[in-house]
Amino acid sequence: MNSTRRTFLKTAVTLTAALPLARLPLGAADGTVPSAASSAPAGGLLFDPAELPHIRANLELPRLAELRAMLKGIDLEAETNFLREQLRLNNHVVDFMRAWQAVQNCSFAHAVWGEQAHLDVALLALRRLCDYKRWDYFLEGGKDTIGLQRAPEATIACCYALDWLGEKVPADLRAKVEEKIVTEGAPACYRTLYGMKYPDRVRGWGFDPEDDYQFRYDLSRWPLILNATNLKIIPTCGLGLAAAWFHGRHPDAAKWLELSRQSARAFATMYGDDGSYDEGVGYWGYTTMHLAMVAEALHRRLGLEDRKLINYPGTIRYALTMAMPCAGEPISDPNLNKAYNATPKYTYQPEFDLVNFCDSGGAMDVSVAAWVAGINSDPISQHVAANIGTLRHLQAAVWYRAKLPVQAPGADLDDVRLSNDWVVARTGWKPQDIVVAFRSGGPANHEHADRNSVILKAHGERLFHDPFKAGYSPTLPRWLLRQTEAHTAVLIAGKGHQYHDGKEGTNSSWASARILDFRTGNDWMLATSDATEAYALVLPDTMRVLRTVVLLKPDVLLLLDQVELKTSAAVQVRFQVFNEDNKATAVADGMTFRIARPLASAHATVAARGNFRIGTGKLALPDSDGTFPYVEVESAPATRHTLLTATTTAPAGSAHGALALESFGEGWRITGQHLGRTIRATLEIPSDGLPRLKV
Repeated sequence: MNSTRRTFLKTAVTLTAALPLARLPLGAADGTVPSAASSAPAGGLLFDPAELPHIRANLELPRLAELRAMLKGIDLEAETNFLREQLRLNNHVVDFMRAWQAVQNCSFAHAVWGEQAHLDVALLALRRLCDYKRWDYFLEGGKDTIGLQRAPEATIACCYALDWLGEKVPADLRAKVEEKIVTEGAPACYRTLYGMKYPDRVRGWGFDPEDDYQFRYDLSRWPLILNATNLKIIPTCGLGLAAAWFHGRHPDAAKWLELSRQSARAFATMYGDDGSYDEGVGYWGYTTMHLAMVAEALHRRLGLEDRKLINYPGTIRYALTMAMPCAGEPISDPNLNKAYNATPKYTYQPEFDLVNFCDSGGAMDVSVAAWVAGINSDPISQHVAANIGTLRHLQAAVWYRAKLPVQAPGADLDDVRLSNDWVVARTGWKPQDIVVAFRSGGPANHEHADRNSVILKAHGERLFHDPFKAGYSPTLPRWLLRQTEAHTAVLIAGKGHQYHDGKEGTNSSWASARILDFRTGNDWMLATSDATEAYALVLPDTMRVLRTVVLLKPDVLLLLDQVELKTSAAVQVRFQVFNEDNKATAVADGMTFRIARPLASAHATVAARGNFRIGTGKLALPDSDGTFPYVEVESAPATRHTLLTATTTAPAGSAHGALALESFGEGWRITGQHLGRTIRATLEIPSDGLPRLKV
């Protein structure tokens, strides 16, 4: 019997006697650990009963219709059958997750609407969680559970459920759930965060051999690797909620609170001063919401103020920058109902599209924006909460305030260089607007080998694409979608820049790029990125890899690629095509190529200092994974390569104008007509190699 369990059993009588207490003592608001003797009443972990009318009203709003439909649409009969008959006690990835979600969703639904059927499923799911020997599928030293996702998620769900359901949880079940939290959930979170804080003291992390998870990685460096990832903030949140729930009732609650708050403060440095987040906007939503959840719970319950750890208004602007709504019909994933296989599955919904650098997925949840809008009285955050992305988490029903002031983004957010050297330029946030995203910057967890890659969206369609749903395991064919050759990027002799082999998971590479120049003017943006270091790590003859992106608003994109090598080699520039629905075409013709989608097309003219050819191809993936076409411009073997690609975009049915590309000295002139607009631009390349734009 471990010490935590012994401690719990010694205090079980006292704890059980305290179980009906719905509120715990409130502490000081100055950041000190609150005293158990404080007499001020505590608030709920997420909401108080007095807030239920507001929550019910929110769930009737069109903006929260998806969340309401999820809660009202729970198949209670199917969930009951699953929990009673199908739940596998050695499966945490799917079954355990479904169980804790049933706890949280049904408890919330019952608290809001009071239906007995939701309560019945919530109580059954609580009992079934207690049947699990462990609450996660990772171990330290081969015996002690560490909690990276499932243990903290279950801890959060159970603490929430006990808070929301109150005395409707039978005393015996409440005692079992609380025992499981203090002997399995909270210690697993604590052990994880302690190992990240002191990796030299870790006795080896590994997979639980009794769990049926099919993918196995080398976890020996995970205490170091995960310390800078979203998998730190999830146990931080779980431990913090457990500390708040057991404050004054369990001897370990104070140390849980201390480590949770330390971890949150340490993790806050993972955000840029401007709020940018390196793992991509998909993981941003999940991560930032958990940071807010623990801060809100500690404030409501204990009076602690951790709600300003990061630049929250800035991080909502980061999400706004990454929004890229498109048009057209949703595209269902044919593998949606297949068993989990370390490849993301979801329906692509164009209106929720985003700049999907890294493993960002196809939509971002902005539930945390509602919290930021209220806490910071920030009208742009309220605009995001009301209009951008999705609100799919329960917290949104609590945090959303429909009557807060709203401010749409201004021109200052049209052309943005984030602190992590990601660049996004746009003409607006409507589906027909143009968005160009340029991926420079350094490595990060969940990254791809995508330095200097570009995404282009125009007239409702993705035209230069960054593929979705890359595999999370190197044993899967879709691991290829993480590589440079699957991005709109440069290859040298058919090879991309440095990336890892995946044996440790989706951790960071060593590849870095940096923005050397970023300028904006009246209806234009220019950015130059240097990815030389990333390529030289695996291609030592690399001397220079520069890409300059110029958006001549609204419809013309220029890409200038400059590559210098010690020895002669061919260089390829790829343009990926969005073809999830098999409705895209890509055609090469002499010095031009065309990419067409149902709602829009791109027509590109290419010029170079040397010989080149343009062709089409598709990524080497099985037919069952789909067809991934691309256009490739190949510059003949040489030590110095300069390729200019001038692209016009137009709505379907509209003719493209003709652009002429003329070289002079070290520069280029771009002239022509397109959609009734005269194009005259010059790219001058001085001795430093950084192009200068004249329009």
